[in-house]
Order: sequence, then C-alpha cells, then structure tokens
Amino acid sequence: QVQLVESGGGSVQAGGSLRLSCGASGYTYFRYCMGWFRQAPGKKREGVAVIDSDGSTSYADSVKGRFTISKDNAKNSLYLQMNSLKPEDTAMYYCAAPRGVTWYCLARRKSDFVYWGQGTQVTVSS
Repeated sequence: QVQLVESGGGSVQAGGSLRLSCGASGYTYFRYCMGWFRQAPGKKREGVAVIDSDGSTSYADSVKGRFTISKDNAKNSLYLQMNSLKPEDTAMYYCAAPRGVTWYCLARRKSDFVYWGQGTQVTVSS
C-alpha cells in the first residue's frame, strides 16, 4: 500500500522558517513527479510546489521566492523549505503523489494526484 507521511509542521512567528518532510513507502514512481499542497479553513486545496523527474520545479505565485521543494530519491523523502513565512501561509500542508507518470507534472493540477498524506499543520502568527 502507498503511504505518505508528513512531518515538520508547527507554529512560528511571521518571518520565520520551517522545513517540512514527507516519507514515501510502497510507491514505485517517487523519482518522477511529487508535490506539496495546502488547504486553509474555508478554502480549496491548492498546489504549492511540485518537482519533476529531471528536478524541474513549479511554484504557486504566492510562495515563489520563499519556498523551495526538493527530494532525495535514495531516501524516498520529499522536502519543502519555507522561509519568510507569512500569516497567509497558515494551512494544513499535504504531501501528494500521482498514480504514475503524469502528462505534465509542472501544471500542479490537484486532479493529477491520487495519493495523499494525512497532513501537517503550519500556523504563522503575526
């Protein structure tokens, strides 16, 4: 069974940093497309960042320049380094994976991802 487990969330003040981690098991296509999504209360789940097989990345405009996605294929671990955090970054953050090779990973389409972790809460106070 595919299992994705996030960790690293917490409460920080605006301007602070956090590093989220996601460990994947039972998943054959980790070396291809992987992503981070987030969902705040009353809002839709949105794609924050994705990373493709060749290391290419795509970010939501709201986090570009502040967040960095990376992965270690040997460890089946996905990371999200979050710097200069803002109160609007407050949300539940989810690690996500497609069923297999996606048509276009960098589009960050929620419908392309079928495996999800339980989420880790990030709270940024002003």
